[in-house]
Amino acid sequence: MSSHPLEMARRDFLGRMGSGMTGVALSRLLAGELTAAAAGQPHFAPRAKQVLQIFCPGAASHVDLWDHKPQLEKYHGTPLPGGQTEVTFQGKNGNLMKSPWPFAPAGKSGKMISTMLPHMAGHVDDMAFIHSMTSRTNTHGPGCVNMNSCFTRDGFPSAGSWVSYGLGSLNENLPTYVAIQDLRGEPPNGKANWSNGFLPARFQGITMSAQQQLRNLSRPDSISEREDAATRDFLKLIDEEHARQHPGNDELRARMAAYELAARMQMTAPEVSDLSKEPGSTHHFYGTNDPNKLKAAYARNCLLARRLLEQGVRFVSLYCASRASAVDGLLNWDAHKTLKADYERHCPIFDQPTAALLTDLKQRGMLNDVLVIWCTEFGRMPTHQDGTSGRDHNPDAFTTWMMGGGVRGGVSHGATDDFGRRAAVDIATVYDFHATVLHLLGLNHEKLTYYHNGANRRLTDVHGHVLQSILA
Repeated sequence: MSSHPLEMARRDFLGRMGSGMTGVALSRLLAGELTAAAAGQPHFAPRAKQVLQIFCPGAASHVDLWDHKPQLEKYHGTPLPGGQTEVTFQGKNGNLMKSPWPFAPAGKSGKMISTMLPHMAGHVDDMAFIHSMTSRTNTHGPGCVNMNSCFTRDGFPSAGSWVSYGLGSLNENLPTYVAIQDLRGEPPNGKANWSNGFLPARFQGITMSAQQQLRNLSRPDSISEREDAATRDFLKLIDEEHARQHPGNDELRARMAAYELAARMQMTAPEVSDLSKEPGSTHHFYGTNDPNKLKAAYARNCLLARRLLEQGVRFVSLYCASRASAVDGLLNWDAHKTLKADYERHCPIFDQPTAALLTDLKQRGMLNDVLVIWCTEFGRMPTHQDGTSGRDHNPDAFTTWMMGGGVRGGVSHGATDDFGRRAAVDIATVYDFHATVLHLLGLNHEKLTYYHNGANRRLTDVHGHVLQSILA
């Protein structure tokens, strides 16, 4: 080897270059991890600290629940102006079809709500309706994922994962993000709705339900508390040494965090999920013992949601209904053929338990810190499907609502046209919806980012504006 300071052997040069490039690559791999480690604080003073998301998969019909359209009643049975030849998701549409149920004014605001939701009508003065929502898809799976992640493709983090990443935990003995599944199964596209996407794995949602508790949390009787503690300490020692040998391995760190959380949950999770500790009056109020087993199961999930929020779970997703099946297409709000019969089955399941949950949160003063958001993936047509008494998919107009921390109740943002066919006034997107959710949590949706594949990714992609009209 030459002794000249500017000369080096070929092997030395390649070795240094290799280690240098490895360092650059490693710094990129660790960039997201370092960013995540730096998260946990809001950008500005939050109006809410937690989120309860209530999701009705299947595209709950806005014109039959929340968005009163007198013109539908007036022109029932006549062609939709300009839409006589329109073909939507399942084909040709028939004439305009009024809602099978009347709407009635509710609350001091006089908001018109379907008489199929008598219990929910009692909360309209606390709700802010967004009547001009639009979707980028008319298909259930991509629609649900879009409503949860702002993308129609799987692989992107859900809003709950972004909130977990941005704000961290309020209770280290419970998951930061819990998705409560309906008794009838997963929503369309399943686990993608609470996926962490490209965020570190520890930010994914943990699934629970009042019917199916987290398994394997209890210490076996054959192992003493002392042995259990010693085993956990030894495992932690081995894990930490292994992690030092594999820097930047997020999946390893996520597994370590999951095991540690499971150990802490041995005492907390059984306690919070034990609904028997609630008084009989509470069970009656929610409807947990209703003869309708689907309603009773959903009511128990509503009660579980309150208990999780009460213990500091940051983001709770509560699903009412599931994906449709080949055997029974009547498992969700997807009323293509017999809307009247379908909704007379679904609305009672949803109405009393959800209203009880909202009342319970309000009476306990929890709505000061909990932001409640109600979602579905898109709307439904104001016409009936050709040859049926149901409605087809409508991505051009639907309703969502918010209430709780920082939301101005008794108001509506935007409007659809006279028939509810398209959003017409102050059109809103899923990006706007989630920009507003993050804003109420003290997070700037343009600054909550994560480096992935050469770009600083964010929940709202490159879009989104805060809906100022619904802020208190």
